[in-house]
Amino acid sequence: MEISMPELPEVETTRSGIAHHIINQPVRSVTVRQSRLRWQVPRSLKQELPGHFFHAVTRRGKYLLLSSDAGTLLIHLGMSGSLRILPGTSPVRKHDHIDLQFESGSILRFTDPRRFGCMLWFKSDPMNHPLLTDLGPEPLSMDFDGHYLKARSRHKKQAIKNFIMDSKVVVGVGNIYANEALFASGIRPGKAAGRITLARYQLLAEKIKAILHQAIKLGGTTLRDFTDSDGQPGYFSQSLMVYGRDRQLCRVCNQPIRVSRLGQRSTFYCPHCQA
Repeated sequence: MEISMPELPEVETTRSGIAHHIINQPVRSVTVRQSRLRWQVPRSLKQELPGHFFHAVTRRGKYLLLSSDAGTLLIHLGMSGSLRILPGTSPVRKHDHIDLQFESGSILRFTDPRRFGCMLWFKSDPMNHPLLTDLGPEPLSMDFDGHYLKARSRHKKQAIKNFIMDSKVVVGVGNIYANEALFASGIRPGKAAGRITLARYQLLAEKIKAILHQAIKLGGTTLRDFTDSDGQPGYFSQSLMVYGRDRQLCRVCNQPIRVSRLGQRSTFYCPHCQA
């Protein structure tokens, strides 16, 4: 199975895990051991952030936004990244690329073995950053519902799984939760988005919201490379109905789960439960 990147619940778990440790805590210093991530870590970060503090830690899609009066840190965990709150004396490991040290003595450490993540510094309104301007609505917001999905999918031949994973349609519905939401809605992942009825889209939107809420409540999904901000794995994997269960029996109908490839991603479904 391919490695799955941290998805919206994992990012939200990280956000809530680090927020109360770093809000209103003055930054003493920034240490960058490896600046060559997905994009170069700005050199100005080490000069401009110390002496300031973060007044908010928010999320947009899979991006974390650490906001200060001097600017905003825009962080993506990539395929294998993590953020942890650690004592300032913690030993540095091979893939520990960036530390933010606070006056309290604790550090926020960014670790990323594959270096597909990013830490960018933006001094204007972060919602105007090029990485954020074209993003679709948040799946847990009031703007996301069946009517919205039906309107966006008109005449589209694109597979429904790829459609709901498109960040311009809706943010944060990654591979794991797309598989799970389509199973819960009884929709075959390869079905054309334009052929799905409004009633099915209303159900799909409800299932996406419910599954993401449940995954956030349980701390995200246990992935090979992801642990939460305290170094503990999530537990939603115990509730997975189809993802990663190729040839295992469906928990509903007792027929074998199948796997195929859609958009170069493993796609799990039950041919009996999903039409």
